[in-house]
Amino acid sequence: MLEISITQRRDLRAQAHGLNPVVTISQNGLTEAVLGEISRSLDAHELIKIRVFGDERELRDSYLKTICDTLNAAPVQHIGKLLVIWRPHPTDKNSKKPKRGGRPELRRTKRSFQGE
Repeated sequence: MLEISITQRRDLRAQAHGLNPVVTISQNGLTEAVLGEISRSLDAHELIKIRVFGDERELRDSYLKTICDTLNAAPVQHIGKLLVIWRPHPTDKNSKKPKRGGRPELRRTKRSFQGE
């Protein structure tokens, strides 16, 4: 399980406030397919919300612990039936993932080649 500081946890909770749940755990519980979907969501977004349909708080606590232990993530918040989990992007320098946001690369025109 990944450990985070109190200030980092506070900032992540503030960021998660406007998020919608991306994964749902229902009557079948925490299966391998659900863990795989959570892992893919963490790779894509870093910070996610998970909705758990179940009335037992102890069960939701065990889901949170299992998810964080299995996927090397940090628990940010457990409020009601929502779990907030954070895992930083992998720091693989060889990955060719497209950059998000920012300015797109300018298209080269005929005039830009003439100046060379």
